[in-house]
This record gives sequence, C-alpha cells and structure tokens, in this order.
Amino acid sequence: MTRKMLMLIAGAGSGLLLAGALAFQYIGGLAPCAMCLWQRWPHAAAVMIALLALVMPARWLAGLGGLAALSSAGIGMFHTGVERGWWEGPSTCTSGSIAGVAPEDLLAQIMEAPLVRCDEVAWAMAGLSMASWNAVLSLGLALVWLAATRR
Repeated sequence: MTRKMLMLIAGAGSGLLLAGALAFQYIGGLAPCAMCLWQRWPHAAAVMIALLALVMPARWLAGLGGLAALSSAGIGMFHTGVERGWWEGPSTCTSGSIAGVAPEDLLAQIMEAPLVRCDEVAWAMAGLSMASWNAVLSLGLALVWLAATRR
C-alpha cells in the first residue's frame, strides 16, 4: 500500500471519529465536556493533513499526522484517568472536595461550574468510555500514520 493511501486511510479514520463524536452530540444529545472537545482538535488536524497528502504525500507530513493521532490518544488517556478517579482533571470541568468550603463559596462554585463534567462518563461500551475508545482507536490510527512514514 502506498504512503498516500495509508495517509488517506488514517485521515478518514480521524474523520469517522469526529463524525461519531458529532453524532453523539447532535443526534444522541450528549453534550461534550472540555476534554472531549480537546480530543477533537487533533483529529481535525489529521483530516487536514490527509487532505494535504492528496497533493504532497511527504514522509514528514505522515509523521505530523502521527503526532496528531498520538495527541488525541494522550488526551483520551488523561481523560480516562480523570473519569476513573485516578487523578484530578482541570478545575474547570471536575469537582473537588467541599470540606471546609464556606456555603457562599460553594454556591459560587456551583453557579460557575460547567454543565458537563469531565469526571463523569456519559456513555460507555464494553466497559470503556468514549474517551477510552478514542484513546484506543487513536493509537491504532497513529500506527497507520507510522506505517505511512516507513513507505
């Protein structure tokens, strides 16, 4: 298989992951949290890189696509850890301890909190959340990009 074809396959994979995320959001009614949105940007970049491959299937471009896929995988793994309570996520989309917080401050935190929290799983399949699935599938796409660099 040619480098160009591998790059197009990897870009199409990112496009499908983006389409799936948008379908969950707009058809399924599952609003994304901040980290869910962060995971989308590298996929959008990978799609653009794959489109560039139509005219310039360069090795360095395939490497850039691989970095985009690995970026999304990394964010997905971090997000998975937040969902599972392994570590805290950004204070803008998770909840912390309320011990010792004055009622007025607690109310202010509640009023300023985002509607969708990053530490809650909105949907899961086979025990994996969307963030986990994104990490797994993005790692697979990174392997396709890597194969493209080796052609």
